[in-house]
Amino acid sequence: MYPQNQVAEWGYASSKVYGDPFNEVTLDLLVTAPDGHTQTVPAFWSGEQTWGVRYASSKIGLHRYRTRCSDVDNRDLHGQEGMIEIAPYEGDNPLFQHGPLRVASNGRYLEHTDGTPFFWLGDTWWMGLVKRLPWPAGFKSLTADRVKKGFTVIQLVAGLYPDMPPFDPRGANEAGFPWDKDFSRINPAYFDMADRRIDWIVQNGLLPSVVGSWGYFMDFAGEEAIKKHWRNLVARYGAYPVVWDVAGEALMPHYTNPHWNEIYATALQPNKPSVSASEVAKTRLQRADLPTRVRERQDKVRSAWTRVARYLRSIDPYHHPMTIHPGTGGIWSYDHVDDPSVIDIDITQCGLHDILTFPQILDEVVSQVPKLPRMPRFVGESCYEGEGGWNWENVQRLMFWGSVLSGAAGHTYGASGIWQVNTRAQPFGHDPRIFGESFDEDPWDEAMHFAGSKQVGLGRRLLERYPWWRFEPHPQWVTHLGGHYFKPLADYIKPFAAGIPGEVRIFFIPVRNLITVKEIEPGIPYRALYFDPRKGREYDAGAVVPDAQGAWQPPKPPIIQDWVLVMEAQGD
Repeated sequence: MYPQNQVAEWGYASSKVYGDPFNEVTLDLLVTAPDGHTQTVPAFWSGEQTWGVRYASSKIGLHRYRTRCSDVDNRDLHGQEGMIEIAPYEGDNPLFQHGPLRVASNGRYLEHTDGTPFFWLGDTWWMGLVKRLPWPAGFKSLTADRVKKGFTVIQLVAGLYPDMPPFDPRGANEAGFPWDKDFSRINPAYFDMADRRIDWIVQNGLLPSVVGSWGYFMDFAGEEAIKKHWRNLVARYGAYPVVWDVAGEALMPHYTNPHWNEIYATALQPNKPSVSASEVAKTRLQRADLPTRVRERQDKVRSAWTRVARYLRSIDPYHHPMTIHPGTGGIWSYDHVDDPSVIDIDITQCGLHDILTFPQILDEVVSQVPKLPRMPRFVGESCYEGEGGWNWENVQRLMFWGSVLSGAAGHTYGASGIWQVNTRAQPFGHDPRIFGESFDEDPWDEAMHFAGSKQVGLGRRLLERYPWWRFEPHPQWVTHLGGHYFKPLADYIKPFAAGIPGEVRIFFIPVRNLITVKEIEPGIPYRALYFDPRKGREYDAGAVVPDAQGAWQPPKPPIIQDWVLVMEAQGD
């Protein structure tokens, strides 16, 4: 008997010997739930002549299964029958209590299968499965820190990493590399070690967002190997509550590509320019057209990733939400596929240039939300805290609050020392691109204490005191006298407002912005408080007493810094 939404695992051994079992044999499980629904669950090759199966369900009762093998004459693998009983879950892990994720019916946010809204607060551990983040002590320490701070999602790459060539020693875990060097077969031992880490994340209530590979592995491994890679990932991790990320920076070639500099110089050109209204995007589109060879490669790779996404959808029996990580070649996830319907979540990579990045978030992300295909949308890679000696906690707060109060369904944070897993003995090293320098050398166990990681968690916890999933942006609710900023940022470093009319209003007020709250509903009494987004302190701001035009001037906050102002309607 297994609790609902938790993984049941068992295996099969073949007495028949195959010379290349990974490529010669395909094994599936046909599982029929108590309600009569049947789904096909792929099995994974676990080494030698053995295969493993993992299964989970939210449906209480008896589930019956039968194996289906591509070698129908192998009675050890084909036609094996059994049953498994799923019982109610009685613990307090929200992923097991409420079930895996899906897109809410209105397309705006993510929710668990029982309808409980899910606030995406992601942390970026691209290389979190490598041995430089040691198992168990180091990995468990970082996990505990992120749980304590309020993160809900961990983004990891499943072995085929960014910013290094294939089979670079930095990409190995305790069992080596995920694939043989000719990409002919996987290394099951690599994924056995990865299993421990991913299971630990889930057991601690964090949802893994599994990135299959960085985009340039389409060139190195080829489409068929990428599909086999994904089949292995679905078989191993599909029974867990996960989100699939088809590829990272999907259209980007490797840095050794002879045309990489040319591609970089024309980076981020939208696939569908008619949807972008930002001045930044307009400037990019006014450049000379992409060279033919660059555009042809992008079109070819985009189509290949679209086919991979469709394949992933077809083999995932749990229908986990899918996205694809943008980068060179487009602003949005949907820029990286031919058909936006193959993804469920649209994310952006906003850039790494401190406060100068913020206009890009507003222009290319938030302001475009009403114009793009309706799906949950948020920053999927923000300014890494500490990278390049900047992007510190003030920028992290601005990115978080400016995004979520302008319609984003969550936010992803990252620290440079963590995504690349710097250690004191072995910093990640030089950036392989045209720049050549190192990003930074902050060790991961120092970077995990950067202040921004705590402060975005404080923000999530404040929002979850209210029905945040019903919030709408309301910029008309606030005017301001302006801050002391030079002109290029004056239109962006401004107060943001969102909430539910008649119930709750939340404002983010950058430093030295004096605001007036407008359009306060007559007859609804509000009380206000100031929330310190740096330390989580709260200060009573008193009753809201609007003038005849429905406007109210809040009292000045206690000290000079950025603040969150909350107005709550008072009951009878």
